[in-house]
This record gives sequence, structure tokens and C-alpha cells, in this order.
Amino acid sequence: MAKIDVRDCPVCGGESFTTFLACTDFFVSGEHFEIKECSDCGLKITANAEDEENIGKYYQSEEYISHSNTSKGLVNNVYHRVRNYMLGSKRRLVKNASGIPEGRLLDVGTGTAFFLNEMNRCGWKVTGTEKNPEAREFAQNEFGLQVSPPEDLFQFDEKSFDVISLWHVLEHIHRLKENMEAFARLLKPNGKLIIAVPNHTSYDAGHYKEYWAAWDVPRHLWHFGPEQMERLGKKYGFRLEQIRTMPFDSFYVSMLSEKYKKSKLAFIKGVFHGKISWLNSLVNPKKCSSVIYVFGVA
Repeated sequence: MAKIDVRDCPVCGGESFTTFLACTDFFVSGEHFEIKECSDCGLKITANAEDEENIGKYYQSEEYISHSNTSKGLVNNVYHRVRNYMLGSKRRLVKNASGIPEGRLLDVGTGTAFFLNEMNRCGWKVTGTEKNPEAREFAQNEFGLQVSPPEDLFQFDEKSFDVISLWHVLEHIHRLKENMEAFARLLKPNGKLIIAVPNHTSYDAGHYKEYWAAWDVPRHLWHFGPEQMERLGKKYGFRLEQIRTMPFDSFYVSMLSEKYKKSKLAFIKGVFHGKISWLNSLVNPKKCSSVIYVFGVA
């Protein structure tokens, strides 16, 4: 099968890379993958991941939350209990960041469309894209929402959205350049681009190292820190306006990391280290396990 071979950094264009870490796909395959680091900007990249046509086999698990809506297992059960709270938090963030009570929203990689439904319920005109056909079918059957395949992104009208959101999606996207260019084209002049991604500069990333669940190789192709995200946005004509934390991710990722380590008392240890990560993020939001970046059009 074809592998992706990144020869120049999508953030800074650098062509020099060093080996950063060797990681295991604990979730599906048990295969080992190398993470390399751009010598110029520090972006981390999963080496030798499958190309866009063949990566699908690494998502084939009924426990893959954004696609299956499963609550099987303790960690997934916690995730679903938190999700309802987070839907309201995301809705408030969109309204506050955009400065409008209602508008047009595009949610890229919407999964089973719970967030899309929340925004639709509150009066927003919503559009979503999602690669997984079962997730698109769920959105239709459960919420009556017609979600488009990802290639439709390039067919939407120019300057037609007030907000474009990606909740833990950008790190999965193979065609990063083309997607960022599309976001710039699709946003209105006062529009906002909201991107949530894992943060490799967080306490929990440093603590768990190769067991850190948010490496999630090979599904996560790109591994961003705050510096790389700001530079990526600027490259495509966006200005970073806000950085927000996703505090529950500190606990969720830590619990999953303990599971991958096969730790005794994994839940308790996960809560303990999740709390340390969360407390760190109160002092410095850039140290949270996952970070939300709000960009405006420069």
C-alpha cells in the first residue's frame, strides 16, 4: 500500500527532520510508527502512514468514538458523559467568538454530528463534512442532517460561512495545504476559524511519552504545539485571536494513556495525572492536553 512521504514541512517548508519518538498504534493494529520532528519549527509528523486511500483500515473499530457513538468501556463512557456538557461549551464559544447569535457554520469532520445538531437546534444554518459513510448515515437517521463527503469542501461557495470549526480533525487531514486554502476561501471577511487539536507541549504528553494516547498513530498525521498552530494559521492568512483549553481532555487522554500502559489502578492514576495537566493549563492555557485556537481572517 502507498505511504505518505513528507519531504517538506507543511508549516514552515523546512526539509530537515530528526527522529523524535517511536510509537505504537495501541488502538487498532499494534503496529509501530516513527514520529519525526521538523528541525526548523518543531512540528511533529507521523512517518510512513498510509495515504488517504488506504488509511481507512486504521479506523475500523467499533470503539472509535467519533464514528460509532459507542459508550462501551469505562473511558468511552466517561467521554459520553462529558460530551453533553461540552456541546454547550462549544456552542457558547462559537457565538462569543463570532459575535453573532446565529449564522452559517461549517463543521469539518463532523463525525456523528452531535455538535452540528446542537448548532442547528439553536438556529444556525449548518453544513458538515465527514469521510466515514456510517457516521454520515447516523447523522441523517438520528438528526435528519445531510452531511457531505469531504471532497464537497472544495465545491462550496466562496465567502459563505461565518464560522468553520474542526474539533480534533486537522491532525487527521492528509491534504493539509488544500484544506487550509479552502478554509481561507470559504470564510466571510469577519469569519472565524476554530480548530481544536492535541497539544504535544502539554504536561501529559511529556509524562506519558510514547504511551501518550493523543499521538494516536497513524490516524494522527500532524502533531501541533501552539507555536506551530499560530504559524500555520498565519501562512494561510489567519490571525490568532484566542487560545482556549479543553480541560476534560486532560483527564480523558491521561486515563486512556494509563490503559495503554496496562497500569494497575489505571483510572485513579489517569485522574491524578489529568488533574496535574489541568492545573498546569490554569496557569498557562498553552500547556493544556488539547487546545482550541480561534483564528480571524487577517
